[in-house]
Amino acid sequence: MYQRTLQSSASCTGIGLHTGKPVTLTLRPAKPDTGIVFVRTDQSGLPIRASVTNVVDTSLATTLGRRGARVATVEHVLAALRGMGIDNAVVELDAEEAPIMDGSAAPFVVMIRAAGIEVQRRKRRVLLVRRTVRVKDGDKVAELRPSGHLRISYTISFDHPAIASQSFDYIHADAAFERDLSRARTFGFLREVEMLQRIGLARGGSLDNSVVVDDASILNEGGLRYEDEFVRHKVLDAVGDLSLLGVPLRAHFVAYKGGHALSHAILTELLSDRANYLIVEEGAEMDAALPMLRLASSAAL
Repeated sequence: MYQRTLQSSASCTGIGLHTGKPVTLTLRPAKPDTGIVFVRTDQSGLPIRASVTNVVDTSLATTLGRRGARVATVEHVLAALRGMGIDNAVVELDAEEAPIMDGSAAPFVVMIRAAGIEVQRRKRRVLLVRRTVRVKDGDKVAELRPSGHLRISYTISFDHPAIASQSFDYIHADAAFERDLSRARTFGFLREVEMLQRIGLARGGSLDNSVVVDDASILNEGGLRYEDEFVRHKVLDAVGDLSLLGVPLRAHFVAYKGGHALSHAILTELLSDRANYLIVEEGAEMDAALPMLRLASSAAL
């Protein structure tokens, strides 16, 4: 029920997926109620809070920005921090894009474990969804439904024999993120990677940090880490993107063919009306959620 930060700092080095540039990322402890804050040490050091209002691009990844300072591809480190229960941390980078590492959140989980987790003397607040919120973009759909805990039900569908249609139902609990999601890597189609590289993007993409498929098969030696690694990575991304609310979410997130843009759209829609949600101290959320759950159940009948 209390906020958490890191006991010490931890660093890693890598390259950006799209820029291909080297970058060092350092996770540092932060005071209660700080939230997750990014700092570009190669610039003015202006803090960029991980929040919905600071999202400036969702086309290929989630990019945050403030007063001209930007930090791209933040979803994996955000997923690791939320998945490991870290409420307050400073994320320092000396370049404009977070390192892609192996394409998953697992290296950041290792960093968090190495740094240690400290429980702080401040109650944690959580956000409860009070009524169902829905957004659509063509055949892509996302919903946030009332729930007493975080649950993510995700479905993807690709016209590809190695992917096809996959669904995964994730319920957040102790160790669940590390066990079920953290090792799932980002993925892409060979033809799209080649096209992106021709226009100056995906410069750091390789078989070392992405699952790559051609027209018929998976190109990575060793294959997949999970049988349904593709959809699990989409859920991992969603954990990171949903963390931009700034407090843990208690809701059932349902997505069909979702992505960063749709996740941002559903959060924007949620926050557009104060009647959609309630923020309470953790521990009190079930009492607050019960009337909403009964209402949602009645509406479904």
